[in-house]
Amino acid sequence: MNSENASISERIVSPSYIRQGCQARRTHEQLIRLLLEKGKCPEDGWDESTIELFLHELAIMDSNNFLGNCGVGEREGRVFSSLVARRHYRLIHGIGRSGDIAAIQPKAAGSSLLNRITNSVVLDMLKIAGVKTVSSCFVVPMATGMSLTLCFLTLRQKRPTGKYIIWPRIDQKSCFKSMITAGFEPVVIENLLEGDELRTDVQSIESKIKELGPENILCVHSTTSCFAPRVPDRLEELAMICDKYGIPHIVNNAYGVQSSKCMHLIQQGARIGRIDAFVQSLDKNFMVPVGGAIIAGFNESFVQEISRMYPGRASASPSLDVLITLLSMGSKGYRKLLQERKDTYTYLAEELKTLAEAHGERLLKTTHNPISLAMSLQGIDQQNDKAVTLLGSMLFTRQVSGARVVPLGNEQTVSGHVFKGFMSHATEYPCPYLNAAAAIGITKQDVDLCIKRLDKCLKNIKKGQTDQSEKLETESENPAVISEDTLNEMAESFNEEMSIGLKRVVSVLSFPYLNSFGGDERKPKSVIKYLNRISSGLMMSIIFIV
Repeated sequence: MNSENASISERIVSPSYIRQGCQARRTHEQLIRLLLEKGKCPEDGWDESTIELFLHELAIMDSNNFLGNCGVGEREGRVFSSLVARRHYRLIHGIGRSGDIAAIQPKAAGSSLLNRITNSVVLDMLKIAGVKTVSSCFVVPMATGMSLTLCFLTLRQKRPTGKYIIWPRIDQKSCFKSMITAGFEPVVIENLLEGDELRTDVQSIESKIKELGPENILCVHSTTSCFAPRVPDRLEELAMICDKYGIPHIVNNAYGVQSSKCMHLIQQGARIGRIDAFVQSLDKNFMVPVGGAIIAGFNESFVQEISRMYPGRASASPSLDVLITLLSMGSKGYRKLLQERKDTYTYLAEELKTLAEAHGERLLKTTHNPISLAMSLQGIDQQNDKAVTLLGSMLFTRQVSGARVVPLGNEQTVSGHVFKGFMSHATEYPCPYLNAAAAIGITKQDVDLCIKRLDKCLKNIKKGQTDQSEKLETESENPAVISEDTLNEMAESFNEEMSIGLKRVVSVLSFPYLNSFGGDERKPKSVIKYLNRISSGLMMSIIFIV
């Protein structure tokens, strides 16, 4: 409400009340003003009413929300479903124009402002996370793989003779296919086994550059975040090699923003050598839905070239999601999440090591990997060659998501290239293993439940190997066939879910809160979340009984 309307309102309601209300509104507006002035993530997270006020004011600046607007073009921000319109806060026009994803839209000043502010806030977060000298970035509505493809296509304009991409092997299909999709030939460099770790073979990379000729190489495509026992590439050494031979360097930093070690590698690589761009996922680092990535670099003009390579306008959803999330978190909240993740990584390592030793296995020593851990599965593999894959299906059935089991001898063809030992990042890794990761948002309760269920699965597999091997084989070949023991364990796991939910509801609903519903505004949401957990466990238990 502007000052004129406020003055009129004072004739209707007591002026003191109106002035008090206007002062409260100015508090929200002050936060918005600081955001627009500084372009940085606020230190303290905003409440939802401030965020919604900001988004509403942006939306009414777009032509589709003008009162009396008459649109006669082919794209006028028309949305049939009011539910869809509300889902997008009526910011319908997306971002960019047909020739540039970063361009301003004349008919969508609000959406254009949203885009610019989001990119500015995200740039601030990358600096907070550890890459202090990053100069430019933009949010693109594609996942990491396609965002890497966009970077490679941009480099084609600069290096028309480049046909090869040097790539230290990492067994993730999207990384490999991003190069194939862009029309280049990946040159796969196998990793070196140093202790338990798989590390970058820098010498082989330099030899391959000399063999192929620097002018024929589009870029070096390195990786930070990855599944153990693979560890982040030796970025500093690769950056120096790229600088020496005048070869661009693109870094896949998919979920590395949450790791100070990964971000430090990028910062150091850019300081002493060459890194042209680094790409990271929005969902893996900022806890938003899948579908967006950040492309960042140290040369603003090159980052702008990448953004201009994107054909057409783009969806504003990823930008909207990450802006809302970061405004809710604040930089303090994000720093807290980063520290909690680091602490939980240490806790997961300790618990996994204890469990491994109890089962005659070991936690692989992968100290250079700050996110992912690996536990050997040599014992169960030696007795039953199907036990490793069986363990994976058992964990998934018991609602342990994200854990990966890697058996020996896998072979897979990806876009015509045969990978031996696929999933292990090496042709012949010494042992099968299980992966677990401490990513942002993980809690110690997640770790405790995972360890408890993994322990039960390992015990059941060992028991099955001695007196129920035939049953295990059947269950492995046909996951739909579930043994009585497995069914009982699944019911028990859902009982655990109900127990956790009840404990948390009790902790949230303290006695004063029951009486007054005051205090922390997030409590109602917490209660709903944990009640849902209880009902989920109860329903599944009923299904099992039936």
